[in-house]
Amino acid sequence: MLIFLEYAYYVLLAYFYTMIVYVLLSWTPLRNSRFYYILGKIVDPYLGIFRGWLVFSNIDFTPMLGLILYQVLLGVIARAI
Repeated sequence: MLIFLEYAYYVLLAYFYTMIVYVLLSWTPLRNSRFYYILGKIVDPYLGIFRGWLVFSNIDFTPMLGLILYQVLLGVIARAI
């Protein structure tokens, strides 16, 4: 069971970094690239849950909320290892 948790932790950690790259690229002209589109297909199932919750004027803060909750999940798994 411990090996499974360790494997799951590293897979989820890679997904976390993928979400960070996706959020950072959203501020650049690369937002119109195929790479960004593929990243969107990967991370939108999770980040889409939070879309529209924290919008102030034209700035959407929901990726922050999603990343914070995801980091809490990673912390729980890391403590279990």
